[in-house]
Amino acid sequence: CREGIQAPTQSSTDARRTMADLDLSDDQLHQLLKDAEQRLRKAKSNVLSLSSHKSIPKVNSGTPITPYIKSTAQGAQVERSHLVDDQQRKLSNGIRIVEDPVALKNKAAKANKTTAGSNWYDLPKTVITPEFKRDLQLLKMRDVLDPKRFYKKDNAAAKIPEFSQVGTIIEGPTEYFSGRLSNKERKQTFVEEVLAREKSEGRFKAKYNDIQAAKTSGKKAHFKKMKEMRRGGGAKNR
Repeated sequence: CREGIQAPTQSSTDARRTMADLDLSDDQLHQLLKDAEQRLRKAKSNVLSLSSHKSIPKVNSGTPITPYIKSTAQGAQVERSHLVDDQQRKLSNGIRIVEDPVALKNKAAKANKTTAGSNWYDLPKTVITPEFKRDLQLLKMRDVLDPKRFYKKDNAAAKIPEFSQVGTIIEGPTEYFSGRLSNKERKQTFVEEVLAREKSEGRFKAKYNDIQAAKTSGKKAHFKKMKEMRRGGGAKNR
């Protein structure tokens, strides 16, 4: 049994002696930790100061800073190079019309639109001609042209439609004798039809005479005409 027990070596003995020599008190350990913490904080502050020093841009002291305000006999004046030019000042003092971009886009799309769409039978854009304007005015006065027919009153101003088309009514086979017009009676525009009807009926002329008779009633010309009619009637009776 004695042969199985080994004696301690020289290295283990030295380690034990070192631990014994380094046997420190609690105050000494606390002081060592405090010193280590101070050294760590100092190292961090040095790193931060170096990084902040690198981020600060260098100022070129060789370039002088010239003031843009000069003192003159009339008082302090500003260099014109630092002021806004006359063109920009004029634009800023003027009135600027701000338009909605969405409304402008819709307006441009509407202007480029060539037809009214499939819901309105793809009516084309109105081509304004003198004949079309006259026909439109006659349509507005259709209640005067035919007093025996009732039309809905339209007090709105005569506005030219944006999309319209002029067509021709074609009679069916059942209207060959009842509604058919001869070639002489057919006209190209509404104005020609109205003039031809007036020539045959004379309704506008009779209406004009009635209005003039009502206006001149009680005046000198009216009594003069009445005297002439009486004289003419008396001569016939004789």
